Amino acid sequence: MNQKIDEPQSLSPENSSRRRSRGGATARRASRSSGELVHLPYIKRKIAEFEILDEEAMAIIEGNADIVLEEIGIEFRDDAEALAMWKDAGADVQGERVHFPNGLCRELMKTVPSSFIQHARNPERSVEIGGKNTVFAPVYGPPFVRDLEGERRYATIEDFHNFVKLVYMAPAMHHSGGTVCEPVDIPVNKRHLDMVYAHIKYSDKPFMGSVTSPERAADSVAMAKILFGEEFVDQNCVLISLININSPLVMDETMLGALKVYARANQATIISPFIVGGAMSPVTVAGTLTQVLAEAQAAIAFSQLCRPGAPVVMGTFATSISMQSGAPAFGTPEPAQVLFGAAQFARKFGIPFRSGGSLTGSKLPDAQAAYESAGTLWPAMLGGVNFMLHAAGWLEGGLVSSYEKFIMDCDQLAAQQKMASGIDVSEHGQAMDAIREVGPGNHYLGCAHTQANFKTAFFRSTVADNNSFEQWDAEGGKRVEEVANATARKWLEDYKQPPLDPAIDEALKAFIASRKEAMPDAFT
Repeated sequence: MNQKIDEPQSLSPENSSRRRSRGGATARRASRSSGELVHLPYIKRKIAEFEILDEEAMAIIEGNADIVLEEIGIEFRDDAEALAMWKDAGADVQGERVHFPNGLCRELMKTVPSSFIQHARNPERSVEIGGKNTVFAPVYGPPFVRDLEGERRYATIEDFHNFVKLVYMAPAMHHSGGTVCEPVDIPVNKRHLDMVYAHIKYSDKPFMGSVTSPERAADSVAMAKILFGEEFVDQNCVLISLININSPLVMDETMLGALKVYARANQATIISPFIVGGAMSPVTVAGTLTQVLAEAQAAIAFSQLCRPGAPVVMGTFATSISMQSGAPAFGTPEPAQVLFGAAQFARKFGIPFRSGGSLTGSKLPDAQAAYESAGTLWPAMLGGVNFMLHAAGWLEGGLVSSYEKFIMDCDQLAAQQKMASGIDVSEHGQAMDAIREVGPGNHYLGCAHTQANFKTAFFRSTVADNNSFEQWDAEGGKRVEEVANATARKWLEDYKQPPLDPAIDEALKAFIASRKEAMPDAFT
C-alpha cells in the first residue's frame, strides 16, 4: 500500500505550492552553472535489483526461520506488557521466551505499509521510503570524531552541530539522520534533547528520534509534535528510529520500550538485527539469513500489535568477523550476500528495507576505507536498499565520525545517484543525430549534441583529480583527503541556517529547559 498523505502546509507556506522535481539532472545542472550547492531529490531507482537466492533457497531459509520462531523462540526481556500482548495474540509464552505458531508473525506483518512518506519540516525535503526509492542518511552512533585538524578525540555538541550542517549542505544526502556522533560533553540523560533540537534547527531535512530509553523516545515524539502539530504527527510519519535486535534472538527492554513508544505514535521504526557473523550468528550466510529473518519477523509483528499500520522498515546490519582477532571486517563478500538475501525477503513481504552504507574498519580515510566502503555501498544500491544508514562519514568500525570521509563518501553517493537513474533511451539518449553528424572516422567533441550536453553528460567528482600529473603537481599535489578537508571547511563556512518559525523555536527551547530541569545530570 502506497500511502498518499497531505504535506504539513503550515510549516513552509512559501513552498506549499511548489513540488520538487524528482529528476536529478536539473539539480546537477543548476549546481554546476550557479556554483552553489543544491539538494538532489531522493533516488527513484530505474535499475533492477540483484537477486542472489532462487525459489528453492528462499523456501529453505524461510522454513528454517519458521522453525526458529516456533521451536527455539525469541526472548522479550524485562517487559511484562510485551509478553502479555504476545500471549493475547496467540503465541506460546514460556517465561520471557515467546514461541510463535507457524504463520503468526507473517499474518501480523500484513498491516505494515509497503511504502510511506517521512515528512520533513520543509515539504520539499520529505522522502518516500519503500518501493523503488533509496534514501541516504549519514553515519550513526560514533563516540569519537576525526576532526579537521586530524585529531581523533571524543565528539562534542559542536561536532554534532557541524555534522548536521554538513549533511544539510551535502547535495546527495537526503536525510539528516540521528546520532551523527555522540556529544559526550552533555549528560547522557539529556543529550538526546540537544541532538533532536539540532536536527530541527540546523536542517530542514527529515530526521531520526532517540531510542536509548522509552522516556527519550517519548521526548522525541513530544518535540516532533511541537514542530509539526499533534494531530499531524498522529496521522503521519515525521520520525524514523533505529531499533536494534540484541542478536542472537533477544529483544531487550530498552529497544522494546522505544519500539512501543514510536509504533503507538504512528512513527516509523527500523527493525535491524545487529549481526557480527561468527559471534552473533552462525558463520554461514544461510544460517545468518535464517536468524535475521526470524528476529526481524518477530519484532516487526510486535510493532503491529502496538498499532496496526504503523510504518516499519525491515533492516539488517551484518558484517563478518576476523576469526584471528575477533574484530569485525567490512566490505567482504559474505555481508553483501546477507544483504542481497534479506532484501529479497523484504520485497517478498512488501516491507521497506534498510541496510548498507559506506562501512570500513580503517582508522583513516585511506585506500582501505575507500575499498571497504565501496564493498558495502555497491551491494546496497544493487540490492534495492530503501533506507541507507551510515551512507557517509563512518570510520574505524563505527567508532569514529570523520569529517573528511564524510565528504569523500558524499561524492560517491552522488555517483550512485547517477547510476540508479538507469540508461536514458529517449530520443536524446539514443544520440542518433550525433552519430549521423559525426559519421565514420571523425570525433564527437565538436558535434552539436556533445556541445549541448558536455556539462551534464557524465558524473564529475568534486574531490577526485583527473588532470595531468603536471597540473596536479602545480596545484599543490593534494591528496583526496586534503581536498575533502578543504571542502568540509568551505561547506561549514558557506552554511546558512534554514528558517524556523520563531514561535516553534521558542516552544522547543522551553520544552528542553523544562525536561532538563526535571532531572539531575547523569553521565552513565
